[in-house]
Amino acid sequence: SKSPSPRPNMPVRYFIMKSSNLQNIDISQQKGIWSTTPSNERKLNRAFWESSMVYLIFSVQGSGHFQGFARMASEIGFEQSQDWGSSVFGGVFQVEWIRKESIPFQFAHHLLNPWNDNKKVQ
Repeated sequence: SKSPSPRPNMPVRYFIMKSSNLQNIDISQQKGIWSTTPSNERKLNRAFWESSMVYLIFSVQGSGHFQGFARMASEIGFEQSQDWGSSVFGGVFQVEWIRKESIPFQFAHHLLNPWNDNKKVQ
């Protein structure tokens, strides 16, 4: 994304966002929104305010692929969306999709997560 960072001297954060289905990813890519469970909201909002940029890497559970990545473009609000068809999700927030492409996990096996016992990122 070409958008200037509002907090240029702060760290960049990355999160893997798991979706239970591809339909939610499609909705997000079409509408530029995402919603997550309430247990994730505080962590993501904190990262949004304490980081120069927050990137969300999306994967459908069990797919063996990443479906693309986006930049978190707003904090998570209280307004919910009916787009997801479930009440388990919290508030909606804006995302700017950077790449919409299916990428096999094997292309990222060289990436290890030091905060998860150096396990592969997938």
